[in-house]
Amino acid sequence: MKIIVPMAGIGSRLRPHTLTIPKPLTILAGKPIVHRLVEDIVKVVDQKVEEIAFVIGPTFPKDTEEKLKAIAKSLGAKCNVTVQEEALGTAHAIQCAKDSLNGPCVVAFADTLFKADFTLDANTDGAIWVKKVDDPSAYGVIKLKDGIITDFVEKPQKYVSDLAIIGIYYFNKGEDLRDEIQYLLDNNITEKGEFQLTNALENMKQKGLKFVPGTVSEWMDCGNKDITVETNGRVLQFAKQDGQDLVSKTVKLENSQIIEPCYIGENVVLKNTTIGPNVSLGDDSLVVNSTIHDSLIQTNTTIKNANLKNAMIGNHAYFDGNFKSVSIGDYSVLD
Repeated sequence: MKIIVPMAGIGSRLRPHTLTIPKPLTILAGKPIVHRLVEDIVKVVDQKVEEIAFVIGPTFPKDTEEKLKAIAKSLGAKCNVTVQEEALGTAHAIQCAKDSLNGPCVVAFADTLFKADFTLDANTDGAIWVKKVDDPSAYGVIKLKDGIITDFVEKPQKYVSDLAIIGIYYFNKGEDLRDEIQYLLDNNITEKGEFQLTNALENMKQKGLKFVPGTVSEWMDCGNKDITVETNGRVLQFAKQDGQDLVSKTVKLENSQIIEPCYIGENVVLKNTTIGPNVSLGDDSLVVNSTIHDSLIQTNTTIKNANLKNAMIGNHAYFDGNFKSVSIGDYSVLD
């Protein structure tokens, strides 16, 4: 089994946080988003994951490959990193990892986290995980008949289905997908100016391949600040249900309390402060005279005299003030 993770997008909706750190490497409850994604897949598939192939962007930091190799190693898998030099669509991004597209493969875009049923049917050619949404025009969607997917439609402007594709796919034979995407590229077959995965899937279906829908119980997006903060809270809640303790033993409390679920990193100091619930606070941070809940705060940050809710604060930031819902990037000062 191989996992292909296209993650080359610049994450513009999550700015300013993605100006210095690619969105998939944004820390959520103590781990990068992409680490949580592949970790969850490894946990639920019924086959050993031998390789994880990451597709990154050309402007990603120099240490990105090193970080991704560490993630793959922690999961007992070989790592392959390739670069998508131009943003030419979902199919093009996957094809950047074409050398890994053979045998059983999971393709997972690093935009979302999930809770899903990964029971795979050997009698089908693949599975596409979907969830009902209120506005299907913003997604690729599927149509069903007798439990088999009959149509793939990219961002329909007229209603055809409310079953949105969440960005996780399974293929019994990755080479089938690789060959179909190559056909799109060779013949310059685009949708709205980009090479779309849904076109490749539609062509595969026309050739007789059968795909079934996968069941998603929880779909957690990381698109913008508000949604990412909400997803952080959901991850913390799941961790609490699983009995995980995410509060470091090195936290120093002075007239302060932590209301779980929370992630509190190493060497954090809390003075006259209440943290939680649903807060992630990174390593080497200082919080004084503050109340913080439902927020995501990265490392080496100082917060004073704050009453924060729905806040997202980057690394090496300094905040002292009365604002409640803030979005502050790395190395920012608000005093």
